[in-house]
Amino acid sequence: MIYLPTIAFYTLGCKVNNYETEALNELFKNAGYQRVTFEEIADVYVINTCTVTNNGDRKSRQMIRRAIRKNPEAVICVTGCYAQTKPNEIAQIEGVDIIVGTNGRENIVEMVKEFIENRKPITYVLDIFKDAKFENLAVINYESRTRANIKIQEGCQNFCTFCIIPFARGKMRSKDRDSVITEIQNLVDHGHLEIILTGIHTGGYGIDFENYDLADLIVDIEANIKGIKRLRISSIEISQINEKMLHVMKNSKILANHLHVPIQAGSNTVLQRMNRKYSTDEYYAKIEEIRAIFPDMAFTTDVVVGFPGETEEEFKETYEFIKKVGFSELHVFPYSKRTGTVAARMKNQVSDIIKSMRVNELLSLSNELALKYINQFKGKVLDVIYEDYTDNKMFIIGHASNYVKVKSEASDIFLGKELKTVIKEAAYPISVGEIMKEI
Repeated sequence: MIYLPTIAFYTLGCKVNNYETEALNELFKNAGYQRVTFEEIADVYVINTCTVTNNGDRKSRQMIRRAIRKNPEAVICVTGCYAQTKPNEIAQIEGVDIIVGTNGRENIVEMVKEFIENRKPITYVLDIFKDAKFENLAVINYESRTRANIKIQEGCQNFCTFCIIPFARGKMRSKDRDSVITEIQNLVDHGHLEIILTGIHTGGYGIDFENYDLADLIVDIEANIKGIKRLRISSIEISQINEKMLHVMKNSKILANHLHVPIQAGSNTVLQRMNRKYSTDEYYAKIEEIRAIFPDMAFTTDVVVGFPGETEEEFKETYEFIKKVGFSELHVFPYSKRTGTVAARMKNQVSDIIKSMRVNELLSLSNELALKYINQFKGKVLDVIYEDYTDNKMFIIGHASNYVKVKSEASDIFLGKELKTVIKEAAYPISVGEIMKEI
């Protein structure tokens, strides 16, 4: 019997980190490693860290120490944003063997091999403002056979006052067009019907190319990928939805009827303190321009509440602006002080109690807006890609193009398919549908 070395991963943070973990798993799998859960004894542990908040740093340290306790003889490899920004802090944790930042991880298997041979700690952290290139990482297959993320873009240079990510991810850079096309075709060939384009600043794709941007990439994906059913943009800034992008959206047959457009605040004074480079009027005008073309488009967004100095009046401005836009769902975050950012040094920090109250107010509004949006589809037919079982396998569940989550009576032959579904019961977070199209 041949012994396969084992590897376990733990991922903190965002969708980009999750994508990168899957890509690292591909590298180790190709090198003969067998993946086990993080709770099992493994020969190698990879902790993919997050640093977006101070709490992210703390959780990252917790998981590093848990891996060391699990198997003190294992190779402990720490990567991701916390590894990029605080490698010296991580190196002080006894038992950490390899530290790799957010670039150069295509060589991680060789680093592990080198450590096993020499037993000398390795730290590989580049200056991501000078030396970084787009990492040559790719995912061939996910365990889920319906939706798949592909990272097409890295880095951000917006320098919002609350955000540490530019220092963790560096300057904006993009995956080359041919690599994107190849990776998406591989994913589609493995049964993934929906592809989600993701990145740290996804809409900034192509900023480092000459005369080629996200709109051009979408056109090329649609023209060249055989078998793709749906393409979704994970997030895009309001300023990046220009006339060229609108033209591409109008002519696309695969782009999802959904845009995630971060707002962060609905008060102009708060937006200025955040260093967000738009006003509420500019944001609203663009949303209305899009709605004139796509009346039932779903708009989701991110909102930060309790930003330093946020008054009750400013919060009410945000609340009323969100109602005015009519988002289909909100992702609400209480402001979390991040050491090293401009906002962390601002005066008039908002108390946790007030932040919690404001979060709850917006979550309640989100439920109200989501239900209002979904109700317009009662009795109508949506194309739903069914992804998994739910309710003790009595139902199958999936997403429509507009990101509405729908469950229908279970059938093995329907799972992993895109099917026309009439919405019988409009509800949030899950509506009830009836599949109309037979296989």
